[in-house]
Amino acid sequence: MTTSTTATTPPGGRYDAVVVGGGAAGLSAALVLGRARRRTLVVDAGAPRNAPSAHMQGYLSRDGMSPADFLAAGRAELTAYGVERTEGEVTEAVPDGAGGFVVRLADGRTARARRLIVTTGLVDELPDLDGLAARWGRDVLHCPYCHGWEVRDRAFGVIAHPVAGAHQALMVSQWSGDVTLFLHTTGRLPEEQRARVAAAGIEVVTGEVAGVVVEGDRLTGVRMADGRVVARSVVFTGTRMIPRDGLLTALGAATRDTPQGALVAVDETGRTSVSGVWAAGNTTGFAEQVVNAASGGYRAGTAVNADLLFTDLDRAVAATA
Repeated sequence: MTTSTTATTPPGGRYDAVVVGGGAAGLSAALVLGRARRRTLVVDAGAPRNAPSAHMQGYLSRDGMSPADFLAAGRAELTAYGVERTEGEVTEAVPDGAGGFVVRLADGRTARARRLIVTTGLVDELPDLDGLAARWGRDVLHCPYCHGWEVRDRAFGVIAHPVAGAHQALMVSQWSGDVTLFLHTTGRLPEEQRARVAAAGIEVVTGEVAGVVVEGDRLTGVRMADGRVVARSVVFTGTRMIPRDGLLTALGAATRDTPQGALVAVDETGRTSVSGVWAAGNTTGFAEQVVNAASGGYRAGTAVNADLLFTDLDRAVAATA
């Protein structure tokens, strides 16, 4: 069996599938396809969403593993099945006129694919507050399921989301009895949220937040625009989540509206509205944890293999008719 390493130039010829994105979803899809004996190329831009985090949680048998170690293990597994991987950024994917696609990389290389799986994830855009970005993934967090256990019982601060209001504060109150909600630019909370905030014992601070205070490489407080500093050791904040879906929308993929913004529409296997194109992971869902992204990639991989199989069988049948 062929063993592959990271390629510097995609070999010539046509791949059964090109997977754009080398995170959990992309590697999972590629693993399935490699095991199905499909010639597969993974193009990895090397910018995973969870790179700032020291660990990932909630993935059975991988709980607490670092994201970097997880990806390294996944890449190593692919080599046993002849899957090829190259580092680079895909700038364009266009129909080739024969039912497949020409995939173009930023450095000028190209690859041809019968099917395309896009797993390019999303970008978290943080509130523009002093010091917040530098602490992201350490003591400035967004997901209690990802980090709540590790920071349990510490003094939490939560910056209210303009749309979700106190929702995040209510969620994280399960991990600490010391939660302060900073309304920041959010107006009056809905009555239902106000009642729940009171029931949870969450303190509410009005006024705009200016940034966070860091001393000795640890977060120690939230600084208000009026100069007040509220002592806190962890801050939770929502982000503006921006899908990296440019390849898909350029191909004309249909989207669906969500309360957080538009997402590319897919069926239960990840198939988009564009013939021959699948998508998985955070490209298609804002709340896809690593384990969910891997599952979505697995489903997309099996669907692409079946699609290729029956396409070829139908052509063989037609040729003998």
